[in-house]
Amino acid sequence: MSATAAVEMPEISETGLTVKEVSQRIESGQSNAVKISTSRSVKDIVRANVFTLFNGIIFVAMVMVLVTGSWRDAVFGFVIIINTGIGIFTELKAKRTLDKLSILVASDFLVRRDGKDIEVPHNEIVLGDLLWIRSGEQVPADGQIIQTWGLELDESMLTGESRTVRHKVGEQVYSGATAVSGMALVKVNAVGSHSYAATLTAQAKVYKKTVSDLNKGINTILKFMTFLVVPLCILLILSQIHTVGGWDAALSTGEWRQAVVSAVAGVVGMIPEGLVLLTSLNFAVAAMRLARHNTLVQELESVETLARVDALNLDKTGTITDGGIAFNQLIMLGSRWRELPAQPTEGGSFETLTEQAATQALYDCCNEEQPNGTGQAVLAGLKAQGYEPGQVESRVPFSSARKWSAVVKPILPPAGGDSRSESEGGRTEITPSHLAMTAPASGGETWYMGAPEVIISALGGDYSDVLQQVNDYANDGNRVLLVARSTASLADTDNPQIDPQAKPVALVLCSEKIREDAEQTLAWFREQGVRCRVISGDNPVTVGAIARKVRLTGEHEPRFMDARELPEDVNELARVLENVDVLGRVLPNQKKAIVQALHTQNHVVAMTGDGVNDALAIKEADLGIAMGNAAPATKAVAQVVLVDSKFSHLPDVVARGRQVMANMERVASLFLVKTVYSALISLGVVLTQIPYPYLPRHITYIGALTIGMPAFILALAPNTRRYIPGFLKRVVTFALPGGIATALSVLLTAWFLPGIMGWDVTKNVDLSALRATSAIILFLMGVFVLARVAQPLNSWRGILVAAFAAAGVIGAFIPFVANFFALILPTGTTLVATLIALGGSALIFVICLWLAPLVGKVSGKLLRQHGFNI
Repeated sequence: MSATAAVEMPEISETGLTVKEVSQRIESGQSNAVKISTSRSVKDIVRANVFTLFNGIIFVAMVMVLVTGSWRDAVFGFVIIINTGIGIFTELKAKRTLDKLSILVASDFLVRRDGKDIEVPHNEIVLGDLLWIRSGEQVPADGQIIQTWGLELDESMLTGESRTVRHKVGEQVYSGATAVSGMALVKVNAVGSHSYAATLTAQAKVYKKTVSDLNKGINTILKFMTFLVVPLCILLILSQIHTVGGWDAALSTGEWRQAVVSAVAGVVGMIPEGLVLLTSLNFAVAAMRLARHNTLVQELESVETLARVDALNLDKTGTITDGGIAFNQLIMLGSRWRELPAQPTEGGSFETLTEQAATQALYDCCNEEQPNGTGQAVLAGLKAQGYEPGQVESRVPFSSARKWSAVVKPILPPAGGDSRSESEGGRTEITPSHLAMTAPASGGETWYMGAPEVIISALGGDYSDVLQQVNDYANDGNRVLLVARSTASLADTDNPQIDPQAKPVALVLCSEKIREDAEQTLAWFREQGVRCRVISGDNPVTVGAIARKVRLTGEHEPRFMDARELPEDVNELARVLENVDVLGRVLPNQKKAIVQALHTQNHVVAMTGDGVNDALAIKEADLGIAMGNAAPATKAVAQVVLVDSKFSHLPDVVARGRQVMANMERVASLFLVKTVYSALISLGVVLTQIPYPYLPRHITYIGALTIGMPAFILALAPNTRRYIPGFLKRVVTFALPGGIATALSVLLTAWFLPGIMGWDVTKNVDLSALRATSAIILFLMGVFVLARVAQPLNSWRGILVAAFAAAGVIGAFIPFVANFFALILPTGTTLVATLIALGGSALIFVICLWLAPLVGKVSGKLLRQHGFNI
């Protein structure tokens, strides 16, 4: 619980709960404690890494080999421990990093206890608390309104209705709704899982699985392997039993042990045991690296989505601009609007004080309980000029959906003077009769402040000249507001409408500070082929001018449009968006529609924002990016939070995602080659009933040097290649030639070399020689595949391939390593035969690589001719 809140709240008589009452409610489980986590729990992390399908298969295979007594061939079982340990350690480290960072973006809520306003975390709100709901906050618990200061809620996350709702005293508010303007004091009457919207808001919270091309591709590979491994394992055991003379001979002589070991060799080779590990490892490492740059990844899988983004929707305020706004000046709209009631000067004379009256009204319109950024800037500027709060009878707070606010001010008649004449100095004096002509007959006058287009569109009369002035100022990059006055009092503050008889009085000019890094960041996205659009609730001309300053479209003039002209049909909207760079006057539900329209064109959309009005679009986007100073509701639905609100982090965010995808494509290709050749070799062994050509320990040694360790390094290497859809197709296309070449080389050696060399493979000595030769061929092909995956080789990647190739050769000369992994160096005629076999294998590898594109073209043509779209 924090200390007393620094913000000044309205004076109220209610004291709220006491400390004792709060403690009692927490002990009885009447708190708002819910499970909201930005990462998986420790239990979930351990379970996900230990209890996997392939860990189960490897464990069973290891037990089978241990039963035979050949413990050296069971060393592959340590893969379970290594993979699981690395996976758990990395994810736990990522969890600690993300949980610490998530504290920085967690939101506290203001409650009244013991007569004081204090801030408490979401989970410490208890039943019966007096809770302040302020503009920009998401309602954390259900409650009944005790007092209200113009509270308006966006309940779209609960009802799907985008129109804001203005609530009265005594009405119920629900968790998940978002305050868009005003504020209220609410008595909490439902907390935690008992709240009306608990299940709905949980769906909008952070940890959820992101459906991705990478995950779908890897899952497809794993499903295929699941169906392949079990039947092949059974067939392998049967074939190996046959090679040693059948079941009777195998059981009587103990040869069944060798049959089981041989079968396990085939099974272990087919399992891409490190692929799942490296996928989660890559996500976790990327998340930790981004965390060092104050970027919180709330879903690890969303890192992959970063690579596929090709459409980036930017909210202007807080993204391109730093959110800082300065009040520049108030400009009166000509002499025809100067006929306003006057007040006496200190000297006792009367003069028209139009600018002063309009400025005071502007101050009072902005002086809400929770003014937005523009309101705060205007207040700061006018306070510096000596203005103070004036009398206000009632008000309509600013709403992003309505885009205007209003105050009703009492009319103050002049104190003295009853005639109007020309003074000696030519000063115009005001008579009571003149005041009667201009002042309202009864009640007060209403002043409006807001978007010029919205206010003028509600007025009767032609004000095209005013709109022209607005556009002229907006073209220079100003944020322009309009002040209008009606001589009638606002009739209905619950359903406020602009009086058509109101008159425009003045324009308010404000300016926004553009981020220093905005132009450079946008240039990076242009170079990377990401289409950026600015989507804002402000004047499209103003936003267009800012887009021009930051060179949103490079050398081309940005094309802007008023969102009120957008079609409602999603498909038509998609066509319009292709020719628009900047959209202004966008409503919250339109931002969501824009994302949906881009989805119809198969774009992968990222959406940035910081306001409540961005929450719906951020949730709808493939990747939601919230600023650190964003409203709680916005941060809750975003997958990525820029903690320090720096737009310049986005290139690093996207680049990190591209690194994950590009490197995982390399790694998956490497693992799948082993799966392909192991399956094909196993199939060849089953069909021809020959002894398996290598041992499990051989595949452990070769796999570690040509796949496992290199894949780990390649997975974490820098890579900024833009992702192109078709992950699985490219991986399979890459893996098949290498896998087929390797399988053919090993099988041809196993089929023909014993006859050439005069070996009897039923004898252990000759079988060991064959397996040693096959292992050497397998290692050579593994190096070839690694070299192909690691391209280009004119950098550290070439050194990587050479280093692991050398390590494999050197290991064979180390007695302990050679004995442990059954590595036999050929000599004499065996050496000559092995060299010939190696040359033939290299030739097969080249031929397979050459034939692969030709076969692909022919098969693709045939499939298209038969109506298959590939």
